[in-house]
Amino acid sequence: MTRVLKSERREPVSGDVRSVVVFVHGYGANGADLLGLADPLGEHLPDTLFIAPDAPEQIPGMPNGYQWFPIPWIDGSSEEEAERGLLAAADDFNAFLDALMVDEDVMPEQVVLFGFSQGTMMSLHVAPRREDEVAGIVAFSGRLLRPELLADEVVNRPPVLLVHGDIDDVVPPQSLQEAAETLQEAGWKEVFAHVMKGTGHGIAPDGLSVALAFMRDKLRL
Repeated sequence: MTRVLKSERREPVSGDVRSVVVFVHGYGANGADLLGLADPLGEHLPDTLFIAPDAPEQIPGMPNGYQWFPIPWIDGSSEEEAERGLLAAADDFNAFLDALMVDEDVMPEQVVLFGFSQGTMMSLHVAPRREDEVAGIVAFSGRLLRPELLADEVVNRPPVLLVHGDIDDVVPPQSLQEAAETLQEAGWKEVFAHVMKGTGHGIAPDGLSVALAFMRDKLRL
């Protein structure tokens, strides 16, 4: 039984939904944390619906903080609990995406996943294992989970933009290079990367500009 993910949304500036950007937030945040990016992006993507689900698990002691899966070195959970959490959240997120495409009457090629930190981990794990290929994945400040299984489990290879701050002290900057190499070894043809100079664990203006150009190109806008 999958869990229904609550979400917030920002309607297209034009009023017509021709594409969708799904914001996938990081550990300890919620959908609203990234939805503010719809303001600077929406004027350049006027026919785009922005939607931001909350992860399925509320973090104890954090009323507005959610996680996609436990992180052992943060919460003391076991690797087995983290693995179970990842697989359960993947089912939840897949169900959310399936319902979204039906409800909004959009095709996978009209959808971009925009992840940050743990949301990037989710996006890079889920999208390549789905039956139909999304338009692209914008992957900020995260890493590729279970890289040793990717080549055997991949179903499709959507374009990926990896973006990372060079002074990130939460997810190491070298995670970008590791993800890029693993994706390319697994047969990806379109893997792009951008390093945000002088940026920690966050989204800098230059990174957002690169992400916008990538989304406009892959959504053919």
